[in-house]
Order: sequence, then structure tokens, then C-alpha cells
Amino acid sequence: MKIFNNLSKFKSINKTFVTIGTFDGVHIGHQKVIKKLIKSAKNNKATSVLLTFFPHPRMVLQKDLDIKLINTIEERTKLLENLGLDILVIHEFSKSFAKLSALDFVRNILVNTLNISRLVIGYDHHFGKNREGNFEQLQDYGYTYNFKVKKITQQEISDITVSSTKIRKAIENGEIVKANSYLGYNFMLTGTVVKGKNLGEKIGFPTANIHIPETYKLIPKTGAYIIKSKIDGEEVFGMMNIGFRPTVGGKNQTIEVHFFNFDKQIYDEKIQIEVLKFLREEQKFDAIEVLKNQLIKDKNTCLEYINNNFLNEI
Repeated sequence: MKIFNNLSKFKSINKTFVTIGTFDGVHIGHQKVIKKLIKSAKNNKATSVLLTFFPHPRMVLQKDLDIKLINTIEERTKLLENLGLDILVIHEFSKSFAKLSALDFVRNILVNTLNISRLVIGYDHHFGKNREGNFEQLQDYGYTYNFKVKKITQQEISDITVSSTKIRKAIENGEIVKANSYLGYNFMLTGTVVKGKNLGEKIGFPTANIHIPETYKLIPKTGAYIIKSKIDGEEVFGMMNIGFRPTVGGKNQTIEVHFFNFDKQIYDEKIQIEVLKFLREEQKFDAIEVLKNQLIKDKNTCLEYINNNFLNEI
């Protein structure tokens, strides 16, 4: 997959089959649209192109709205690459770009820049200034500029309505299993391992403290979770705590991961955590020893779940 970080850097000679959207989450509905696009493009010897935007339009147009995204742009790019696209264009969304009329968007971008032959869109797609463009308008423009428009119906996408908003709400509520079923993969957190206060190591549960620089990244609700990761090609499982460490008087939210049967030095490494299941709410314990006993119980619960669902020997 070739990646272009601006529309001005891309010019296609070959005819293209295009889909457009923010695709936050790259969930099962998105995947269905994209896979149809890729298949159609291959069958017609065309180039599959996905045009997406960053920042998210709502982050630009509704700055007072503190929207959190399911994926960082890096995570979204990797997910899209895994689907087999030919071209990914990540265009900066700005207020001036938002002012493009539907006609200018079609003529200047789809036709003159992307050399579009077919547009594949979801059933609720709108575009252009004030989202004035709709499917019917696109069909009219298609007749004028000689491209076809294919709409993926709601029924084709899923028996239930899958949306990024619904997935965000599930993650915020700790309903990770539900969110993962909508995503079609495990929700992930990507960050750098930084030094903590080594409190976990003192009670036999050393942790990797994860720093996520993207402030727009959605973080699940506070609590303990079952997780897995891949480090140096090795799949490792563990448990993660998101919270304020009330037992030791913590003030700031942290993300701490304890890996099972793992003792490699990974400070300053960038790792990806796959969140599998919510375990329990964060609690304040009366003493460190009580916390340690709870962590032992948590570990046993995690291992039982992992052995039952992943059949790994840990």
C-alpha cells in the first residue's frame, strides 16, 4: 500500500475505485465497504484508493467537543494496510477544506486529482460544505463526469447497525468484548514504555508503564483488564490497570501492564496492547498486602480465561 499525506502529492493516471471517510475504528462495517472496493477494483484492473481525513472533522469543526478516537492515525493506517488497499490518501482536514462545495469536491478532488472511475460509499454518506452532498447528488455528478456510484446498504453491512459512536461508548463503559466484536479485531493501545515508581516490582508484580502521546486516543474506563501483546515476535499475555492507584495515593491516571512469565527489559520501546476483557473496577485497598492478594486472584482469573480462550500454555 502506498501512502500519501496530502491530496496534492497524489495524481493517478490509472482509473481509480475510491471510497471516502474518516473510518475511525476500521470496524466490521468499514471493512465490508473496503473489501468490496478492493475486489471491484481488481476485477476491473483499477487502483483501489481510500481517502481519509485527519484530524477528525468534528475535532476541527466542533473544537469544544472533546471527541476521543478509537484509533490513532498510525493504528488506522496499519489496519487499512492489512486490508490490501493499493493507495491510502490521508488529507489534512481544515476549516478551509470543509468549505469546499459538493461540486468542487467532486470536480477538483474525485475527478481531476483521483481520476475516479467508481465511488463506493456507505449508506449514510454525506460530503462537501455542511454535508450538503448525498447519494443522489453523487449519482448526478457521476453522469456528468463519467463515474459510477455504488452504495453499500445498511443490510449489506450488518444485521445490526455498527457505528464508531456505538463502539466508543462500549469502550468507555468497559464493554471490551462487545467492542471487539464490532471492530472485528481487539481494541488496541499503542504507547512507549516509561519508567514508573517500581511499586509493582516490590510486591512481585512488575509493570510496564505505557505512555500514549496522542491526547485524542480513547482510553477505556478505569479498572483492570486482560490483555495480550506481541514483543520481539513473542505473544505474551498479562493484565492491565488503568486508573489512579488509590491504594498508594496516586493523583494522575496511569496505564500499567503486568506481563505473565516475561522478564525482558523494554523501557523506551513502543508496544501495542490488545485489550481482551474487562476484569474488575479499580479499588482502594486498606493495605499493600491486601492489594497483593487481590492481584494474585486477578492473575489466576486471567490465566483461566486465557487458557480457556486461547489454549496457550503460559
